[in-house]
Amino acid sequence: MRSLIAAVSFLTRLPMPASSPSAVSRSAAWFPLVGLFIGAILAGAAYLLRGHLPPLLVAAILIALDALLTGALHFDGLADTADGFGGGKGREDVLRIMRDHAIGSYGGVALVLLVAFKLAAYAVLLFADGWLWAIALTPAIGRWAILLLAAALPYARPSNSVVREMGKSALLWGTVILAAATAISQLWRAGVAVAAALAVSALFGLYCRRKIGGITGDTLGANVELCECAALIAFLWR
Repeated sequence: MRSLIAAVSFLTRLPMPASSPSAVSRSAAWFPLVGLFIGAILAGAAYLLRGHLPPLLVAAILIALDALLTGALHFDGLADTADGFGGGKGREDVLRIMRDHAIGSYGGVALVLLVAFKLAAYAVLLFADGWLWAIALTPAIGRWAILLLAAALPYARPSNSVVREMGKSALLWGTVILAAATAISQLWRAGVAVAAALAVSALFGLYCRRKIGGITGDTLGANVELCECAALIAFLWR
């Protein structure tokens, strides 16, 4: 129970007791379940609003709710990664830029494109088959993607991080949780969405390995957003 609380505390801004870095690392297997919890809140909000507001407005509310629940944690990771990879001239330069909390042009464009993409995707998804489960599963798939890269690649910075201690066992149990949720949904597109996230993580992981020799918290956050976009595409593909 403590490890689940640590996972919720790390991935959301819900009022939870503070957890140590080692506790967060040990809680990584719960990340997909926390993602499913976030997705359930978004799906519940969509269910309540879908018949009363225009689709684009509902989509905007879902994105805002996601940002509020998570403290825009992964939005920030995407922006920092885009700035670093776009403006950095070498490994150390990339890592230095990613540490800067100011958002540059690459990060700004990445955030605008992300919000525009999710606006369009959610607005259409609201009227697709299995839309409720699709909204609920998308954040779970994104948090599962954290475990993929954390198990496959080394941490790129010399400093300590919760990422260093996330092992392959977390990926195993996180995959079991995601597989169970996918099976319960009975959506064949959910399996495609998971496969899409796996492919995106593999490609992005290779790119991170080439650019900085591994992963950071920012690149993991960026991968969450990229995999959520890939999952949304899979749920909408005709």
